[in-house]
Amino acid sequence: MSKVIGGAGDMIDAKPADYKDNLYLAVNGAWQEKAKIPADKSRTGGFMDLDEGVEKSLMKDFHEFANDENKIPDELMLQAVKLYRLANNVDHLSKFHQQPILKDMQRINDLESLADISKDIASLSKNGFPLPIDIGVEADMKDTSKNVVYVAGAGLILPDKTYYDEGNESGKALLAKYGEVAGRLLSMIGYKLEDAKEIVEKAIAFDKSLVPIVKSSEEWADYTKVYNPMDFDEFVKKSNKLDLKSLVVDQINDTPKKVIIEEPRYLDNLNKLVNDDTFENIKSWMMVKFLTKNASILDEEFRQTIGEYNLALSGAKELQNRTKYAYNFAAGIFSQVVGTYYGKKYFGEKAKEDVRSMVEKMISIYEQRLSENTWLSEDTKKKAIVKLDKIVIKVGFPDKIDDLYSKFEINENDSLYDNVSRIRKIVAQDALDQYHKPVDRTKWLMPGHMVNACYDPSRNDITFPAAILQAPFYSLDQTSSENFGGIGAVIAHEISHAFDNNGAQFDEYGNMNNWWTKDDYAKFKELTKKMIEEFDGIPYAGSKVNGTLVVSENVADVGGLRCALEAAKKENDFDVKKFFINWARVWRNKSTKQLTEMFLSIDVHSPAPLRANVMAQNMDEFYDAFDVTNQDGMWLDPDKRVNIW
Repeated sequence: MSKVIGGAGDMIDAKPADYKDNLYLAVNGAWQEKAKIPADKSRTGGFMDLDEGVEKSLMKDFHEFANDENKIPDELMLQAVKLYRLANNVDHLSKFHQQPILKDMQRINDLESLADISKDIASLSKNGFPLPIDIGVEADMKDTSKNVVYVAGAGLILPDKTYYDEGNESGKALLAKYGEVAGRLLSMIGYKLEDAKEIVEKAIAFDKSLVPIVKSSEEWADYTKVYNPMDFDEFVKKSNKLDLKSLVVDQINDTPKKVIIEEPRYLDNLNKLVNDDTFENIKSWMMVKFLTKNASILDEEFRQTIGEYNLALSGAKELQNRTKYAYNFAAGIFSQVVGTYYGKKYFGEKAKEDVRSMVEKMISIYEQRLSENTWLSEDTKKKAIVKLDKIVIKVGFPDKIDDLYSKFEINENDSLYDNVSRIRKIVAQDALDQYHKPVDRTKWLMPGHMVNACYDPSRNDITFPAAILQAPFYSLDQTSSENFGGIGAVIAHEISHAFDNNGAQFDEYGNMNNWWTKDDYAKFKELTKKMIEEFDGIPYAGSKVNGTLVVSENVADVGGLRCALEAAKKENDFDVKKFFINWARVWRNKSTKQLTEMFLSIDVHSPAPLRANVMAQNMDEFYDAFDVTNQDGMWLDPDKRVNIW
């Protein structure tokens, strides 16, 4: 067995180690010791360093655009810059102070019974008010050519159910901080202190009533379990007090035959959670959730106040300065506009084609791996290859920006709150309008300036935004082995998601459909169980890894690394050490204690040092490259090594 399976988990300032004992620390130990987390961030490292570089470049451009509109490339970017300028204009915003939100808070305050919520439920939903049950429109997971209505319950105040455990002191402190901040925000919009305190207490009482009922992060990670079709006639009878028919029909302007229930347990308990006895708590919860969600777009004093809770949650030392906040806020609202601008200016069409060819190469390697697979039957292999060949590749930035963005108009004479409220209503209506339209398979899940990548099982597509395609992931100055250990493994990771424990349940068109033979799927489940066991309970940062929560990403990691390694071997300049060293380098990460704790509770990814080390331990080539023996920390017995794809 391995002596050091994880490594840097409890060693935030760990010194360099030997490759044989701890690959992650051998590569990143010196960096880890010196690295400083920026005061307004909660982590630093590979992904975050690139993110900061993107932020600096785009902030510089936004600053220039804000001062000289002639430099702005198009009308869509002009609106983004106007929003940036407005969000950065502290003096203008302070003139409005709390006024813009008062009419909306009054709308909640005027609710006198559940009957009032019920008769106005569709309008409350459309206008962004928090409700104990709500809907969304997404592709039908069993027929992804069509959109359907999904029904979801309320979310918790804290990130996950585990924060409410009796022994979780962090959770208690965070909830107390949230209550204190929410009380202050209520007093800032005119509530007496004792009334504000009572409202917050009732809101938290409703929040706590949700804890035994809502799904945990581990349950949400089992993606296909959100698909629970129910006849609409049955659904509308699930509440004694709320007009569930109006919630759906008055928003989509249609009466569906069925809806998809994301949380059956929640719906079964709806009458227990939402009744006349709990009305006052629900009303208070609506007020508090609405105010805390919108506080940062009122003025600087409100942003600083809600920021105290956000800092307690993330562990960052200070909030972003106003200008950085304004940029990030505008870039978030106009994400595809900003991402496409970034992609065209800093990435370009040539790089787009280069990376596309890398993806196609990796798919061909994957196809070869599937063909040579020893545990799949020929029937399942053929279907897996059909799915692989149908994967849609999205690289850099979209060819066309969604029409939705042309509807966003910023009026710099209005408050930030009013501008954002208008945009949110446009976005909400557009999402509801999709019910009557076919699924748009050209839609991008990530903008070009995001340092990330993703696979969408319902569209069977992979997206690689322009911003991730930089060193240490990818550079012409790196060797092919380094590039395969970086971006190659990322590309193959996303392809592997098509065959992880969730993705494997969808076919080449993105429909949830069992295309496996019974025996093959049983073998696959055995392998994923091994992956759960490999990670489950690994000590990390004073806590332990939940193997079930992180299994899908680990299946993608091990498949991605295996295929990237096979691709690297085909190059004339293959260097196995450089491959593994760059694999470990891209995972360098230093996080605050608070963020680490949150991610261990809610993140479907394993902690970065474990991704670097444990996946390398699963590769036989790693042992040969660094002469690792059973006396070394990185040793893992051959029968414990997990390889799936």
